Amino acid sequence: MQANVGTIDRVLRILVGVLLIALTLTGTIGLWGWIGVVPLATGAFRFCPLYPLLGINTCRK
Repeated sequence: MQANVGTIDRVLRILVGVLLIALTLTGTIGLWGWIGVVPLATGAFRFCPLYPLLGINTCRK
């Protein structure tokens, strides 16, 4: 796995993921908020499996 998620993209993914999970745990939103695990994981591992399929790479070269 080669990193394809850049710094700003990574920070935004982690923030959105944590926010969705926190809102789910507090009962503000329903169970669908657990989808926040996906952006959290892709931000943590710096790899998004959809990016190669779409030809996107937000990392600096």
